[in-house]
Amino acid sequence: MKTRNWLIGIGLVCLTACADTKSGDVSGRFDADEALAYCDAQVRRTLDELAQRDGGVDYTMMPRNIADSASHWYCSKVTKDEWCAGFWPGILWYDYEYTNDPAIRQEAEKFTASLEYLTYEPAYDHDLGFLMFCSYGNGYRLTRNESYRQAILRSAEALSALFNPKVGTMLSWPRNVAMFGGHNTIMDNMINLEMLFWAAKNGGDKKLYDMAVSHADTTMKYHFRPDYTSYHVVVYDTLTGEFVKGVTHQGYDDNSMWARGQAWAIYGYTVVYRETKEPRFLDFVQKVADVYLEHLPDDYVPYWDFNDPAIPYAPRDASAACVVASALLELSGYVSPEKGQEYKKAAVCMLESLSSDKYRSGKSKPAFLLHSTGNYPSHSEIDAAIIYADYYYIEALMRLKQMKS
Repeated sequence: MKTRNWLIGIGLVCLTACADTKSGDVSGRFDADEALAYCDAQVRRTLDELAQRDGGVDYTMMPRNIADSASHWYCSKVTKDEWCAGFWPGILWYDYEYTNDPAIRQEAEKFTASLEYLTYEPAYDHDLGFLMFCSYGNGYRLTRNESYRQAILRSAEALSALFNPKVGTMLSWPRNVAMFGGHNTIMDNMINLEMLFWAAKNGGDKKLYDMAVSHADTTMKYHFRPDYTSYHVVVYDTLTGEFVKGVTHQGYDDNSMWARGQAWAIYGYTVVYRETKEPRFLDFVQKVADVYLEHLPDDYVPYWDFNDPAIPYAPRDASAACVVASALLELSGYVSPEKGQEYKKAAVCMLESLSSDKYRSGKSKPAFLLHSTGNYPSHSEIDAAIIYADYYYIEALMRLKQMKS
């Protein structure tokens, strides 16, 4: 096991990189509407590309990624193990919210409908939350379609079957119990608690709320090191519930700060505070966010892992920046005014950087953004355009627009 060390002299963040984050109105300089108009244009390019494929649009095939050397979307089939299948419908719902275009809504409805069959099956893993809440969740928020509410409730109930009361968390990857040597919980799972919270308030069993809180508390206790950086995976004894070990699956090593894992933690605990209003979660999420911000490169877009010794030649992960930008915009409304300004300005700096020519796909690809990293240790989706980066980017832009309106 390699020891953690923060690399010095590589342009670690000074929170004045894009503007003075202690004073001045950074958000006033960034044009969220221009960025959203860009996203809308790219959405329409994608829809045109999908329509031109043999046989026309296949609504069961979702855009997943565009490799650095490619210029068109690789699409994957909607299946229980394709965790990214809900992001493209979610993007369409956000674009509909921005444009109010009935044609975009129609496409959102058609792509969303392709996931419905998953709501009648047992949960394959924790990713059911990504699949259903990004798609049906946004659809219900914007349309109040009762069938969408029912789909979310069925999904939340299915997801709850993964909860182990002995451990106090969801089993993230049932297929990997033998590989890890016990009940595994991954940081990504924090995002999927939102669907449980929502369901508990909208007609589902109240036990879903308790499960989500238990998962958050247990994760808070065992998933973080003393400096508030996170493990990707924590393994528990399935029978006794005791902590066994913290390891990585997609990070540089077991003790490194994998950028997207820390991003999931920031986003997830922001949601947990929103839903519980428990001060312990608000205090904790600020510590988790601050260590991330403290070690950012000067353009606010992290390397895929903060401890990769190849920095500054390691690949970036724009997707992590998108997740954190969206989370910080929400979190800025829960903390003190001074802290809120710091978080909001940092988020705007992230969006400003992501919206530059360095990170935008522009004319080269129909995606929104370049330079995301999916699973570096597995040599998968490295320096690629990835659909979940685009999802959290447009979500963050919509949040910023609503804050300014």
